[in-house]
Amino acid sequence: MTPDIINASLELVGSSLILYNCRCVVKDGAVAGVRWFTTAFFASWGAWNLYYYAALVQPFSWWAGMVMFLANVLWVALMFYYTAGETNG
Repeated sequence: MTPDIINASLELVGSSLILYNCRCVVKDGAVAGVRWFTTAFFASWGAWNLYYYAALVQPFSWWAGMVMFLANVLWVALMFYYTAGETNG
């Protein structure tokens, strides 16, 4: 159970950092220097982890992974929201 708890702790720290980024984007009302597909990749990896942690019967990692997955999805959604209508040029 210890590896599960350690992994879950790391997932939760990562989730906290992602949510901090989300908070900063909302506060600033802008996104700069970040591409949506990078975070979307990590969100898709997080979706895979939900299946993987369930297959390994790691409940703590699964729940922490769900938090990280949702934080990444929120981050991608905020990137789209705050960059809607912008042009690259």
